[in-house]
Amino acid sequence: MRILITNDDGVNARGLRLLESVVRQFTDDIWVVAPSEEQSGAGHSLTLTTPVRLRRHDERRFSVTGTPTDAVMLALAHVMKDSPPDVILSGINRGANLAEDVTYSGTVSAAMEGTLLGIPSIAISLIGRGDFRFDTAATFARRLTGWVLERGLPADTLLNVNVPAPADGRPVRGFALTRMGRRRYGDAIVEKVDPRGKKYYWIGGEELQFEDAEGTDFHAVSQGLVSVTPIHLDLTNYKSFDALRGLKLAWP
Repeated sequence: MRILITNDDGVNARGLRLLESVVRQFTDDIWVVAPSEEQSGAGHSLTLTTPVRLRRHDERRFSVTGTPTDAVMLALAHVMKDSPPDVILSGINRGANLAEDVTYSGTVSAAMEGTLLGIPSIAISLIGRGDFRFDTAATFARRLTGWVLERGLPADTLLNVNVPAPADGRPVRGFALTRMGRRRYGDAIVEKVDPRGKKYYWIGGEELQFEDAEGTDFHAVSQGLVSVTPIHLDLTNYKSFDALRGLKLAWP
């Protein structure tokens, strides 16, 4: 049995090392291929205009000067090409990856790339303001990994996991299978002025707000539950076909 671990927080991130330690109960054949530096918000991007460098830290630990997607591609096409992993774990990420934010997330995108390449993949993220529940996430990830190793996942589907930090130190109550929620967009841009009087901007200003709809990832974590969202990589909106069948355009 072979496991690949990656992330978008960088090869030395606490969450990655913790995840690596808890899945050793399944196998010692654990490989790490992760970005050399933080790549939060990289999404499902590839490095195409500059060389990507691969650094070997020890027998099964590598860092990549690129995105999480680069890391997974190099792992499967080069580092582990003769014996691919049975499962890919991405995380444990410091910060939520809920609703549409999965499209920006390097953590989720690493799992997407693994899924596209035919490997069952799980992304694990933490919600909180400094009180991240790393140990809870690690324990849940270990149990979920065991389940996936035994049963697999549906084709073209990854699992996106978000672990809450309930108020007042309360324990996480359990988990729920959820669908992706919807984000409420507020003041996402913060404008500042540098010492020379020139404007600059921070993207991602106020705390993100989500629609609190029952059955969504956000609703689950707001209730103190781990959300487990199966994400399908076919983005086609099949329900729209009937509405679009009357589409008539002059050709050529």
